Amino acid sequence: MTQMLASVRDRQEAEIVFLNGADIIDLKDPANGALGAVELSKLLEVKDYIAGRRPLSAACGDLPMHPDTIRSKVEEIAATGIDYLKVGFFPNAQLDACIEVLKPLATHGKLIAVLFADHVAEYDENLVEKLAAAGFHGVMIDTAEKASGRLLDHMTPDQIGHFIKECHSHELMCGVAGSLEAPDVPRLLAFKPDFLGFRGALCAGLSRNSPVDAQATAKIRGLIPETEGLRAPPGVDYKLLAARAYFPDPAEAGLGTDKIFVRDFVVPVQIGAYSFEHGKSQKVRFDVTADVLRVTRNPEDMRHVVSYDLIMDGIRAIVAQGHVELAETLAEQVAALVLENPRVTRVVVRAEKLELGPGGVGVEIERKNDMRNSAKSRQGKAEQVHVHGGRKGGASS
Repeated sequence: MTQMLASVRDRQEAEIVFLNGADIIDLKDPANGALGAVELSKLLEVKDYIAGRRPLSAACGDLPMHPDTIRSKVEEIAATGIDYLKVGFFPNAQLDACIEVLKPLATHGKLIAVLFADHVAEYDENLVEKLAAAGFHGVMIDTAEKASGRLLDHMTPDQIGHFIKECHSHELMCGVAGSLEAPDVPRLLAFKPDFLGFRGALCAGLSRNSPVDAQATAKIRGLIPETEGLRAPPGVDYKLLAARAYFPDPAEAGLGTDKIFVRDFVVPVQIGAYSFEHGKSQKVRFDVTADVLRVTRNPEDMRHVVSYDLIMDGIRAIVAQGHVELAETLAEQVAALVLENPRVTRVVVRAEKLELGPGGVGVEIERKNDMRNSAKSRQGKAEQVHVHGGRKGGASS
């Protein structure tokens, strides 16, 4: 289950995100950098207010990569008894030593290593494995320089998905953050992170240095499925099944469907059955149209729509998996991915290879899935079971 992490700087903001359903309440001061630490007195005030009702995390600050400095700060914050400690690691010759010095603390607390997407190419390719070996509880990807762009400006969705899979393969909890906004939520949920982290999206005007706003917080909360008291039965993608507003309000039944589409989406694909088609990419054009159940007469935000970004992200992720022999196989994979969304009742996928002659060649398929009745049945089953925690004992509210 994906949880919502909300970053706050004091008790007043903690109360707002708590009352609006944040799963993890995170203490940090945005005025002091990407991982600015709050004063210990404020941290303890929030801890007293929450009183164990939600997990708490705290950023240890934008610290220099000096082992003794990092160990001292982590020890100081760990002494408060907080649930998770977020430690930022920048690419540096001392990075391995900084990890090593925290090994003893990892046995007493849940350390979350924060890596930075704007420096992702500079990290050791085995860094996640090293963090797991050192006893870290989880890893989070974020951005260091907020003025240099959002997470998705530095990493593509399929790269983020690969990062999440790598963390999970080492049994590490995995979080995703970095100036995320509402339209990013459904795109990232598809990759099953353990939590999504927010600050700016919870503030007035999307300004991370402004106070947290209750309405903005509720908007983000509404995009992430609730976890309390529920667990998905086997084979059901609960993130999609149970998301708020994914199914029509009974008072607005009979709304029918809308169509969303992606046209002339051209990407390089390793595809083909002939030997001369192996080992290289060729351009493939995708046209995808999906019939989507309407959930309200007056759509107002991302809860009420199915984003076409999900189709493009899905195509990119499928293509990134490697060589595909047949255009038919590729089209079937895209159709199956789109139909995973319980609001999609029908999809038409056209995959056209553009480099085999003077004209395009390819395949067009139509697939249907009547979710109106099966969705209600699966929701009923979901309500009978109980939620489990994240990787390495991740907390649930």
